[in-house]
Amino acid sequence: MTSTTADDELRLVEIRTYPAPAAFAAQANVTADAYGEAAADPLAFWERAARRLDWTTPWHTALDWQPPARSDDGTLAVPVARWFDGGTLNVAVNCVDRHVAAGRGEKVALYFEGEPGDRTAVTYVDLQRRVSQAANALTALGIRPGDRVVVYLPVLVETVVITLACARIGAVHSLVFGGFSAEALRFRLEDTGAKLLVTSDGQFRRGGAVEVKSAADTAAAGLPALEHVLVVRRTGDEVAWTPGRDVWWHDVVDAAPPVHVAPAFEAEHPLFIIYTSGTTGRPKGLVHTSGGYLTHASWAHWAHFDAKPDDVHWCTADLAWVTAHTYEIYGPLSNGLTQVIYEGTPDAPHRERHLEIIERYGVTVYYTAPTLIRTFMTWFGDALPAGHDLSRIRLLGTVGEAINPAAWVWFRRTFGRDEVPVVDTWWQSETGAAMIAPLPGVTTLKPGSATVPLPGIDAAVMDDEGREVPPGRSGTLVVRRPWPGMARTVWGDPDRYRDAYWSAYAGHGEYGGYYVAGDGATRDADGHIRILGRLDDVVNVSGHRLSTIEIESVLVAHETVGEAGTTGVADPVTGHAVAAFVVPSGAGRPDAADLRAHVAREIGPVAKPRHVVVVPDLPKTRSGKILRRLLAQLWQAEQDRRAGREPAPLGDTTSLQNPDAVAEIAAALAAA
Repeated sequence: MTSTTADDELRLVEIRTYPAPAAFAAQANVTADAYGEAAADPLAFWERAARRLDWTTPWHTALDWQPPARSDDGTLAVPVARWFDGGTLNVAVNCVDRHVAAGRGEKVALYFEGEPGDRTAVTYVDLQRRVSQAANALTALGIRPGDRVVVYLPVLVETVVITLACARIGAVHSLVFGGFSAEALRFRLEDTGAKLLVTSDGQFRRGGAVEVKSAADTAAAGLPALEHVLVVRRTGDEVAWTPGRDVWWHDVVDAAPPVHVAPAFEAEHPLFIIYTSGTTGRPKGLVHTSGGYLTHASWAHWAHFDAKPDDVHWCTADLAWVTAHTYEIYGPLSNGLTQVIYEGTPDAPHRERHLEIIERYGVTVYYTAPTLIRTFMTWFGDALPAGHDLSRIRLLGTVGEAINPAAWVWFRRTFGRDEVPVVDTWWQSETGAAMIAPLPGVTTLKPGSATVPLPGIDAAVMDDEGREVPPGRSGTLVVRRPWPGMARTVWGDPDRYRDAYWSAYAGHGEYGGYYVAGDGATRDADGHIRILGRLDDVVNVSGHRLSTIEIESVLVAHETVGEAGTTGVADPVTGHAVAAFVVPSGAGRPDAADLRAHVAREIGPVAKPRHVVVVPDLPKTRSGKILRRLLAQLWQAEQDRRAGREPAPLGDTTSLQNPDAVAEIAAALAAA
């Protein structure tokens, strides 16, 4: 890794490359020809992808696109995309029934492992029965096509079942992480106008049973649209009960008829609403529809994971995260794979739990977040603990934040025997499925880069005027052409959809507008894209635009640092200064002067963190993204306290993956 300077920018340049293994390339699902075919006729390419699914009625129009055009009075139109217009299908049938009809009913669809160690194998024919029962139960509870169902459950078989049952009857599901606060859950119930809440008595988390029903009751109290609360008995704890509203899963689902005739729905019928997360601002409910989303999810999973019939796929995300929607429910099941789902945390009851699970089920594809990879680095050091057979792993994947090159190389070397491809994927809740990712039998990989856009996706790095930036320069990551998996709107607020994603580059390009991802990026001379973090995470120090992720990557490469989060804080001389929050790796306590010198060598003196704070953990969303703005808020709160000022409120932090980290960081700042 070396550094270079271009005008007022400082960039890391990754020089390590990993060509596709010849044996992998020889059997890959997708070859290099796909790029040319997609570029020559993008709509025909996506139509071929759509034909991988079973349609009840074929579509008559591949894409009907109304761009964000500006009218004579200056009003900007809300863009509208309709993919596979006129076509009808049933999403659940494509994920379950068609595999049973093809004679694969006895194949395992789900290996479930609970945190306490309970295990269940669910075949496709069993999944068909369970989903049919749940569909009949939903109908008996008065749920009709278009009604909203909020699901507040941990990673359970029932969570997958109820999700598919909603899709089967045309209800719109919205999954909420089971650890979110009652306030976060209530917002989603109110915003969607949900008729049904599905929850549990409790869940097993970090070695114990955690009661959940009371939070669900608080969230549900007094909501006029909510008619029932369907409760899964998971822990067996005694819970409060509201007669007439609350019903047990085992009473209404397990007793329902096991056969259900699935209707077909239009391709643009809403499938689910997924909310963006964070500690500030009103979450956006992004709406994904049936035909386009499933086409993108199914094809992308098959292509960049090179999905094979005998794969055992494990995506470690919570089912409420969009990654799990696409790569733990709809993608793998539409492709007829076997997959693992795990209820608990990676360190319950010990830190080798994931290694045990990979060995037990013979996992072949392991897809996880950079956050967990960096955690493994701090736990295990240079080598994984002996005694676990990971030899069946043939492909690794990462998702969430951009992965630090040091973590990428460590992941490949330890989990991947220094030989298997690492598929680093960039995408968002808004995009539906991966947008930038390597094809593992084609693409030369570079640590820390998601490489190039997938076939059919036109992503580019632009300046403020809508011009592509030259290699090595940073800009705004945009998508220049509609794609099937794109979110269609923000639930109940189409103007916010237009303003958040389309207004900045309205009128540009062949399709009359570019989608703005909100991320900064750079492209190298080979066309490989490197994500630099959120545009509002860029730090401007004395006129130099610095990427927080690049500074963090250098810090993580230091032997004493396991994780790092950097942010810009106010400085009277330079405008901003870099504050680095570092988690020790276990190889000695990080030394501030040493780390500053390390960053200066790798990027340049201006990138040196002014402040270095050693902390036990970093605040993260459930998708594993570091909340850098929260770090800046905590820093400012400490400065306010020292100056005798009342600190500004932090906002809701209960929806974090690790809310305890907030108090720990505040204590570290107070002691610094």
